[in-house]
Amino acid sequence: MIKSLRKLGRFVGRYRGRITGGICLFLVSRLLEATIPLSLKVGVDRIANGNPDLFMPVLSIVAVVIARFIVVSWARIAVRRAGLLVAFDLRRALYAHLQSLGSRFFSQYTIGDMMTRAVADIALVQRLISSGTILLVIMVFASLVAFSFMLYLSPLLTLCIVPPMPLIFFYAQRAKREMGIASREVQEQLSELGTQVQENFAGIRTIQAMVQEQNEISGFRRTNQAYADAFYRQARINSMMDAILPSLTAISTIAILGFGTHLVLTGDISIGDLTAFLMLVSMAVQPFRVAGSLVILFQRAAVASDRLFDVFERDPEILDDPNPEVSEIIRGKIEFRNLTFAYGPNSVPVLDQLNLTIERGESISIMGRVGSGKTTLLKQIVRMLDTPTGCVFVDDVDVCEFPLAQLRAQIALVPQDPFLFGEPLRDNLTYDDPGRAIDQIWQAAESADFSETVDAMPEKMQTLVGERGVTLSGGEKQRATLARGLIRHAPLLILDDCFSSVDTETEEHILGELNRLRRGRTTLLVSHRVSTARHSDRIVILDDGRIVEIGTHNELIRRGGIYAELERIQREGASESDFATISKH
Repeated sequence: MIKSLRKLGRFVGRYRGRITGGICLFLVSRLLEATIPLSLKVGVDRIANGNPDLFMPVLSIVAVVIARFIVVSWARIAVRRAGLLVAFDLRRALYAHLQSLGSRFFSQYTIGDMMTRAVADIALVQRLISSGTILLVIMVFASLVAFSFMLYLSPLLTLCIVPPMPLIFFYAQRAKREMGIASREVQEQLSELGTQVQENFAGIRTIQAMVQEQNEISGFRRTNQAYADAFYRQARINSMMDAILPSLTAISTIAILGFGTHLVLTGDISIGDLTAFLMLVSMAVQPFRVAGSLVILFQRAAVASDRLFDVFERDPEILDDPNPEVSEIIRGKIEFRNLTFAYGPNSVPVLDQLNLTIERGESISIMGRVGSGKTTLLKQIVRMLDTPTGCVFVDDVDVCEFPLAQLRAQIALVPQDPFLFGEPLRDNLTYDDPGRAIDQIWQAAESADFSETVDAMPEKMQTLVGERGVTLSGGEKQRATLARGLIRHAPLLILDDCFSSVDTETEEHILGELNRLRRGRTTLLVSHRVSTARHSDRIVILDDGRIVEIGTHNELIRRGGIYAELERIQREGASESDFATISKH
């Protein structure tokens, strides 16, 4: 547990002064609290001796209570403020680190799991610092101060509190181990719950279309029950601690009361001494009443720390060259030299010894069956995957030598999965530069054949599109993301099958705009339609990660190969999916 919590040192250390100050103030408050029994002792002894003057004892108690209230308030503010700041830094650092991680990481961890870590796990760390520090101070300072004052009043009586201590220690050690297991199970089940909710909401249209609402509700009930069961097991351990620890300390209280009465009767101590001692015993055993809560806080925070640093310790898959020496302006020439790429060390290569040169200003269409490596090839250019060195060149410079920000800022990639943020259309289209003029935005929308759709919306460019563009159709989302790519006027534009949901008339309009806008600029286009590819300067046919055909539309038709057969099938109205069968022969 300590090893797990020690990882938080670099975040907590920034606020060491604030936390230390709060702890010192808590020590002062414990010392003030311990003086109250001494003032009460004076008052009780005066009453026992027939002296009715209680002014000074009462005044001292009132003064101490007021002073302690002020000190404790300052201490709590300091410590809880530190907890908030640590949580703020953790959340910011986690979010920033996630931005640097690649597709391999996000294929292993779900969005729901990441949300749980960013919210619930960090909240546990915050609670440890804000509340756990206070409880720990109560345990340590209350016991130390109380024992010190008890020894001052009566060393013999103090010995009565010692016998249950070994039992308390061994029970606490056992409960701590059980709590660690239970806490990890609670956090893992919470992640499962978050993942299921996130996936359910993201796929709500599919669920409703396939009439699977009841199955999803049943599945959620099972996951929710598993989380409730795990939380119940943790609560049961905590409840046992809250019941057993005070019971063990009660043995000492009974012994003190019996032996203390004997000492009063024999005249070894006064009635005021016994009264003050019993108050100090209450202060000394107070920590055992919160021991269960403290163990839970520490164990859950330790689990949360492990889960957070499981992410922090993941290195970015794609790193910048520390000493880049490249031109700041990309012109658009691309070259692939013996490019081989596999998604794992033992995986079959998705791209195999691929060679291709694309000159600046060329328009290239890439075609191939599903799994032939088209999208993987495009991602190599912008290093969305860990591109091997010496294989992909932009303007005769290895892409691995470019700073990622510079490379991606000048290459516009429109992915095949159109993603829109739950913001107004204008904010989505100008995501990389919100300061663009409204005329530029409408021109991009017009080029993507999206302007009429926007104009028909009640709030035009200010229309909210919902999370992931849920209020738009598939074709509308594709045209919106295409407009977002066109508005950048990048030297290199990469379109990954972004016409699949638009009709042929719309496609012709967009392709005409591309020819007009992209003259002199390089454009790469993945498509399954011959009607799309025929407008390109050259067409590349991929199969099993290799180039099997390359040439213009007319050249490939004359060769009578895969492309010519695909053109015949599509011209005769057959399904475009027949391309997969053609490519295998």
